[in-house]
Order: sequence, then structure tokens, then C-alpha cells
Amino acid sequence: MILPAMRDPRLILIRRGGFLTDGNHRLLAFWAADCAEHVLTFFETEYPQDDRPRIAIEKARKWADGEIRVTEAKIAAYCSNKAAQGKKGAAKMAALAAGQAAVVAHVAAHDLGAAAYAIRAVMEASAEGRRNESRISECIWQRNKLPEEIGKLVLEDESNRNEICWNVFI
Repeated sequence: MILPAMRDPRLILIRRGGFLTDGNHRLLAFWAADCAEHVLTFFETEYPQDDRPRIAIEKARKWADGEIRVTEAKIAAYCSNKAAQGKKGAAKMAALAAGQAAVVAHVAAHDLGAAAYAIRAVMEASAEGRRNESRISECIWQRNKLPEEIGKLVLEDESNRNEICWNVFI
């Protein structure tokens, strides 16, 4: 589970009673797509004929660009999650990261799901003794990709939800 019982109002759209602007919601989707795409090779190397995770990442970006509706992004998320079924290791985590990125269109707080699953993908792909080093390196990469407008929000959210995100964030 990556969503808390009580949602942070900073990750709920203003029109739904929270504080999140549409612009920042879209930035969260772009960032989540970047996180998922960074590890997509783990899935595509093992399953080159299955493009569902790649499509989910594309749909996340298309939603953020205003080209598609939330429903289309949600369907892509579902398909990417189905692609993860029966898979193991880094490939599974990468497909789940892509699904989380696409569903940010529906619930902004899924951005950390994309980031956390991406980190888990990198850890799974690493040698046993290098997993923590890989985790830290991926966290730093993700933070370097954060747009300034949402940086503080994401870092505080990582701190608040680190425990339910498998303690992957630094």
C-alpha cells in the first residue's frame, strides 16, 4: 500500500477541497513518468514484445500535456499492472512503476508509487551487496529530476510516507 489512510490535502486538487493546482498535478505526472521510464529497460529487456508499461508512461505524459482524459490514463495503468502479474524482480517493479505513473492522472499521490517502485526495480536488479547503494543512487537521480515547483512537496511527502513505501527514500 502506498496511499495513507488520511490523504495530504496538498496532494488533492483545489476543486476537490485540497491545495494542489492543476499545473502542479501535471508536473507530478511528468516526474512520475520520468521515474518509471528510467527503469523501463528492466521490463523491456525481459519482455520486449510487451509494450503495456511503455504505453502507460506515454499516457501519463499525454494526460499531463492535456491530450487525453483521465479514463484513458487509468486504463493504461491497469494494463501495465496486468503486465506485471506473474513477473518477478526488477521487471515486475518496473511495470508497476509505469502503472503508478499513469494513474497519477486520477490520484496525484500515486507519484510516490512510481518513484518507490522504480527504486525497488533498481534494487532488484542490483547485486545483493549493492542494493542500498543502488537505492540511494536512484533516489538522488529522482530528486535531480524534480521540478522546483513541486520539489518541497515531494520531499516532504517522501518523508511522511517513507514507511508505507517500503522505506526506500533517503
